[in-house]
Amino acid sequence: MTIEQLRDLRERLVSLGRYLDVENRLIQIEEQEQLSLDPTFWNDPKRAETILKELKSHKNWVAQYKAAEAEVDDAEVLLEFNKEGEATEEEVDQKYAEALAVIEGLEFHTTLNQPEDELNVVLEINAGAGGTEACDWAEMLYRMYMMWAQRRGFKFTELNRQDGDVAGLKSASIEIEGEYVFGLLKGENGVHRLVRVSPYNSQGKRMTSFSSVFVHPMVDDSIEIEINPADLEWDTFRASGAGGQHVNKTESAVRVRHLPSGIVAECQQERSQHMNRDKAMQMLKSRLYERELEKQKAEKETIESGKMKNEWGSQIRSYVLDDRRVKDHRTGYQTSQTDAVLNGDIDEFLKAFLMHHD
Repeated sequence: MTIEQLRDLRERLVSLGRYLDVENRLIQIEEQEQLSLDPTFWNDPKRAETILKELKSHKNWVAQYKAAEAEVDDAEVLLEFNKEGEATEEEVDQKYAEALAVIEGLEFHTTLNQPEDELNVVLEINAGAGGTEACDWAEMLYRMYMMWAQRRGFKFTELNRQDGDVAGLKSASIEIEGEYVFGLLKGENGVHRLVRVSPYNSQGKRMTSFSSVFVHPMVDDSIEIEINPADLEWDTFRASGAGGQHVNKTESAVRVRHLPSGIVAECQQERSQHMNRDKAMQMLKSRLYERELEKQKAEKETIESGKMKNEWGSQIRSYVLDDRRVKDHRTGYQTSQTDAVLNGDIDEFLKAFLMHHD
């Protein structure tokens, strides 16, 4: 590590401090902690929850900033020790690498700065045309996101699933719960393309398959969505298990259609119709909330030249297995570690998208 590299770390730390408005957050923490000590604090539970959520967020950002500051301070001390012959070059370089990683991690985290970024998600996967091959690809994507969620300790719940006729799946809806999960996954919207020598083709031909992925923020109680019950049309049906097994004897699965928008949500995850109705309503509210976000974004967005628009339905990534490469067409980021990616190692793709579109 050189003096210049240390100076660069310091400059990045200062600009992060300004961007995160650390001084103001410290004042807010003090004020909100005082409020929470008031005996009447819980008289308005909704307001109390909102304040505690904000307080947690402020504390989280300040803690991350302080951790980065401590790393840079340690790197500076070690550089001084090195000048006096009390620390080796290797130790200094190691500490620089650690401090740089923390700074870069915090810079990445600051891209997750929209209120909806903190929400959980409903992830939908739909197989494209192409029969068994496409259904198998949809199943591979399902497994990839499941393994990604498990790596991060996120909760992964299947809400709805329609199996393929021979193998794989035609469509699936999954809820993923975890910190900043919508913020992390929002760039996954679009068409994912697989190129491989097909195990379902006896001639060993190269096949191309497509599946689409949609990521919706799952609304929570902090976001109010008004829905007129007269605008809803409900259906109940029997939940289907894999390959016709475990078929429910009662009509517990639920489908709701929002007539003004045409949005449909269905859920067959829960045992009771009542619980499925609640979950289907939450999914519907999430879709309506997301539609509102898209509308606001479209109003704000004067298309900047050079920045690719995140078009729904555009091909975002290609997974070419026999050439051992996965490439994101929006950011240009690619890797030859195809197995790792399909086993859920997609963080670098998520990171590249967020840094690219910040």
